[in-house]
Amino acid sequence: MNTKYIDLIDQSFYFPQEEFYLEGNTLQFHGIDLMKLIEQYGAPLKFTYLPQISNNIQRAKTWFADAFAKHNYSGTYNYCYCTKSSHFKHVLDEGLKNNIHIETSSAFDIDIVNSLKKEGKITDKTFVISNGFKREKYINNIADLINGGHQNCIPIIDNYEELDLLSEEINGKFKVGIRIASEEEPKFEFYTSRLGIGYKNIVPFYKNQIQNNEQVELKMLHFFINTGIRDNAYYWNELTKCLKVYTSLKKICPSLDSLNIGGGFPIKNSLAFDFDYAYMVDEIVNQIKTVCEEEDVDVPNIFTEFGSFTVGESGGAIYKVLYQKQQNDREKWNMINSSFITTLPDTWAINKRFIMLPINRWQEGYERVLLGGLTCDSDDYYNSEQHVNAIYLPKYHKDKPLYIGFFNTGAYQETIGGFGGLQHCLIPSPKHILIQRDDNGNLTTEVFAEQQKSEDLLNILGY
Repeated sequence: MNTKYIDLIDQSFYFPQEEFYLEGNTLQFHGIDLMKLIEQYGAPLKFTYLPQISNNIQRAKTWFADAFAKHNYSGTYNYCYCTKSSHFKHVLDEGLKNNIHIETSSAFDIDIVNSLKKEGKITDKTFVISNGFKREKYINNIADLINGGHQNCIPIIDNYEELDLLSEEINGKFKVGIRIASEEEPKFEFYTSRLGIGYKNIVPFYKNQIQNNEQVELKMLHFFINTGIRDNAYYWNELTKCLKVYTSLKKICPSLDSLNIGGGFPIKNSLAFDFDYAYMVDEIVNQIKTVCEEEDVDVPNIFTEFGSFTVGESGGAIYKVLYQKQQNDREKWNMINSSFITTLPDTWAINKRFIMLPINRWQEGYERVLLGGLTCDSDDYYNSEQHVNAIYLPKYHKDKPLYIGFFNTGAYQETIGGFGGLQHCLIPSPKHILIQRDDNGNLTTEVFAEQQKSEDLLNILGY
């Protein structure tokens, strides 16, 4: 009988996969022996596999290069990293090895840009696309960057007041973009995004505030929808509406030469994940060119702002199953030695799904379980509702430690969880490890942050 955990995975998915495979009884991730990592650093544990950041950037660049060649597309492609997905220096350092640009969303982001400039990681030629609702500090920081010579900083106008606020602080001419307030999917609780300016108002806004303003040059139209890039009627309909605005604006604004289609590439959240990235890029490029040719305008340079796609698949979290509680005749709770609310807040806040697999004991029998965190909070769990399918893991044995991993967790979890700060029920943040490869391809590891101590939390609390 096929009663081992590996049999269950073989029957359910194509396995092994590019990043996941077994050696003996234990799971390997991008060639990382996870049990050795646990033996060296313990659990709970978070890690970032930095080479995957460069890998995904290069994949996207290749898809756009192929699509441009196929359709004889005359514009350029610019890959921007959306810093809010993960602001950590090691993430930016890795990403910037690949000749990319930056998208910012708040005042302090500009301080990160200035720090990277001092180190020579970016230059005045690097595009800094400044999104978000802007008030005094953000406006001042953008103005200081532009006044200091960074002419490729392009603030994206989010509301009608921002242009005047920027004009007051910036010396001389500067470039801007305009963000389209896209219409949300019908299932949303509201019809139109709070971000940007409505489709019908963009051309009038340009005519009233930019067209005769010698200080301002409109360079970019920014388009993004909350659900991301998906092959469905909703996405293609919104893209078509965006292109109509672009071509209408281009006819009266010669300086407009760039279309920013935002981010939104999905990341792998299941062993059954299937998304044809190359097809989506090809079709986006094809539709942009087709509409521009129909309207007899030049095709735009294309910008993207991939955040989760850049950094998400580099991250992972490892926990130990401490104990199993049989709460009734059907429900078994495997208790982990950390908290989902604090270490993977998206599983709790938005029911986000991550790939979850055991690290060891794949050649043993399995059982259906629920996973619970350490906090005294009824919502600190990860079950079939979040996971879509029931959770099956190797059977719990008190004398046989079981470790489980959550993968592709690299985007947002640290910032949303409040890295280095207070944690719910004062459950400490785990140790965080950075994994890199040297020039010979050998794995190297270093501790980025130790597990929080009681003193760290008590100091924040004022004790």
